[in-house]
This record gives sequence, C-alpha cells and structure tokens, in this order.
Amino acid sequence: MKTIDKYLFQAMDNYPYCLQETLESLEFSLSYNDKNTMALCLYGRILSEQLQDYEEAKLYFQEAIAININALEIYPFYIHTLILNEDYQEAAKLIDFSLTIKGIDKVVILIKKAMLKEIECNFKEALETFKEIKKIVINDYFKDKIEDSEKRIKSKMDKLKKDKPKKEKSKKKKKK
Repeated sequence: MKTIDKYLFQAMDNYPYCLQETLESLEFSLSYNDKNTMALCLYGRILSEQLQDYEEAKLYFQEAIAININALEIYPFYIHTLILNEDYQEAAKLIDFSLTIKGIDKVVILIKKAMLKEIECNFKEALETFKEIKKIVINDYFKDKIEDSEKRIKSKMDKLKKDKPKKEKSKKKKKK
C-alpha cells in the first residue's frame, strides 16, 4: 500500500465523525498527489456537506472530473451539491451524462434525478423515475428510501389537488 493510500483511507475512515483528523489526513494525501480524484472528491464533500460552501466544492469536483472523467465516486456528491446550490439545469445535464458512464451506480444517480424532479415540482416525473429505479434495483438497501419518497411525493400531489379547488373558488368569489 502506498503512503497516499494510507492517508486517504484515514481521511475516509474519519469522515464525517472527526473533521480535524479527516482534514489532516486529506492534506497529507493531497500533498503526495494533488491529482487524486478520491481525495479531491472528499475535500469537495467537506466543503459542501459540512461548510455549505457549494461554489468552492463545485471547483474541487470539477477538478477531479477533469483529471478522470470516469471517476465514479464523484458524480453522486457533485450532483447533490449542484441541487443544494440550486444549479438545477447543470444537475440535470450531469445526471444525464453520468448515466452513460459504464459502471456507475445508476440507482444512486436516478435517486438524485428523482430528488431534482421533486424539488422542481415535477412530481409525475419523479414518480416515473422511481418506477425506473424499481426495475433495475438489485437489493433491498434502497427499498425504504424509495417507498418513503414515493409517499411524500404522492402526498404533495394530493395536497396540490386539494388546494386547486380552493383557489378556483376564491377566484369565482372575486369575480362576483
């Protein structure tokens, strides 16, 4: 095992429970090889998930992808950061691209797609995405998450249906 691997594994093992040790190990790892995509990805995650510095995190993810476009570990975290930063069009493009990469965990990426559709209030598309996920999922790991998300989206759709008649009634009252 190379020294860089040792420090990278230490950083991965410490994250997110001990941020100081994570950062120390990550700095050592990057000082040995500043083009390590996993280390750059973890640094981006810290910036996004812990510091909510989405713009800076995006730079680390972009740098890692520029080094290795097939670095599968980057895409779910980068997409999530784009969604949190409200870069919805960019997230949609990255989702579409990442689904073409051989070996990527399509279920994870499709869950991000459903999340994006829900945030954009495209509830029907979000539910269609979950149908697609159910076709390709090969374990029960995501079962509860999928079911909970579907219930939440359906309840939002029901709430919208109930709110529409109220709005129409108030418009009719205003016209009189």
